[in-house]
Amino acid sequence: MPTRPVNRLGFGTMRLLTGPGIWGPPADPDAAVAVVRRAADLGVDLFDTADSYGPEIAEELVRRALHPYDGITVATKAGFLRTGPGKWFPSGRPEYLRQQCELSLRRLGVDRIDLFQLHRVDPWVPADEQFGLLAELQAEGKVAAVGLSEVDVDQIERATSIVDVATVQNRYNVLDRKYDAVLRYCTELGIGFIPWAPISAGKLAEPGGPVADIAARLGATASQVSLAWLLQRSSVMLPIPGTSSVEHLEENVRAGELQLDQESVQRLDAAAA
Repeated sequence: MPTRPVNRLGFGTMRLLTGPGIWGPPADPDAAVAVVRRAADLGVDLFDTADSYGPEIAEELVRRALHPYDGITVATKAGFLRTGPGKWFPSGRPEYLRQQCELSLRRLGVDRIDLFQLHRVDPWVPADEQFGLLAELQAEGKVAAVGLSEVDVDQIERATSIVDVATVQNRYNVLDRKYDAVLRYCTELGIGFIPWAPISAGKLAEPGGPVADIAARLGATASQVSLAWLLQRSSVMLPIPGTSSVEHLEENVRAGELQLDQESVQRLDAAAA
């Protein structure tokens, strides 16, 4: 888990703080910064970003919105090269990851990154070299905690033989359960699990679908039901929904107060099948 306690609903900055294709600045940087600040006002204290968002722009706007980060944990990532809108290429060369860590420190305006995550394990670079670089950065005091993204159980086990792994950030939601085994593993070991795309529910949120039906019965939104299901699924779950709307932000934060009854949980557990 992150080095300091955090509330279990965080905020993902990928789409809010960038332009189309996660490239360039957002259309209205001032409005985007206002949403991030409102999230902090509502008690959100985990903000997730990456060097590749923009690239660089999201980290700069996180600093503008939140620095000096009193009581706030900022998680960033490195491990992707960007060549244009929608273009992502893994790069796990140790010298590249070290360079990106140094640049993230500068952009965020900190001496140590709270949570530094390997955005992808580069298949063309020995995994031990990538994990070893993370261990070096932690030993040097440049990062407080280390995380991984889009990994399987074998990769986590290999990484933990080299460096303490605080979090795993994989795609996971009520519709997409590909990483159920990873979630179980993280739950058993107390590793924070950060699901990205946490409120994607697809057909389950359409009229007549289980998410939509439960939301209507509880007087909630589909997003709130999806987030509540995640929070009740594991004690290590740390969803990071992002939004450009203050209204939707406030709705998402209230999902932490929503308690699903056993029948609803069982229906959603079975829904993806």
